[in-house]
Amino acid sequence: MNEKINVLGVNIDSFTAKEAMKETIAFLESEPVSVIDVVSVDALMQMNDLPELKEKMNEFDMILPGEKLILEAAEEPELPEEINMELYLKMFMRYLHKNHKRLYLLVESEEEGQEAFRYLQKAYSGIQLVGLAKVSAEDRADDMLVNAINGAETDCVLSMLCSPLQEDFAAKNRALLNTRILFGMGKAAPPWKETSFGKEKVTRFFTRRIFRKEMEKQKAENDRNVGADI
Repeated sequence: MNEKINVLGVNIDSFTAKEAMKETIAFLESEPVSVIDVVSVDALMQMNDLPELKEKMNEFDMILPGEKLILEAAEEPELPEEINMELYLKMFMRYLHKNHKRLYLLVESEEEGQEAFRYLQKAYSGIQLVGLAKVSAEDRADDMLVNAINGAETDCVLSMLCSPLQEDFAAKNRALLNTRILFGMGKAAPPWKETSFGKEKVTRFFTRRIFRKEMEKQKAENDRNVGADI
């Protein structure tokens, strides 16, 4: 059974991988477009001061935790033990492959696009890659991008953009897109991306530390509000 968990103002679904996949298949078989967003600790921290965007995000059809730390920090009891984003993403890709779905990629660099294309061609050749676009915050051109996606008659738009660019694009354009799913993978470490070390790893350590402190602050505020209501 799914339970919404509020993490820094974002309502995150606590589906197991199988439950999330069941919902995803239903989205692919229905209209209009459904938005799935995978959030990371970095994404939540970057959107912490964007209340209007978080409010729009909470209208998305499914928001999934890209890292276990997100639900662990929420300190919610009786969470399902099977939450596994890696498994869910594999199930999702296999479904697209098996059913020959049409996929449109949104990336931030040529290198990202090439890596994704090579991997999909090798591991999931049944997926029909019908388009690829490089998107940046400085040069969005949303109208042209929406027209290109709609013209490709795609089943799924797979977004690998950073936050809050990914969520802002989805919130502003979901009603205009003629596709079944707008899937925001973000920087959720797709299988073709190697794990990074060094400077980036140190940066993530401090980001996760700050995130824990923000979650502790949210919990303290919630406890105070509960006490005030009694």
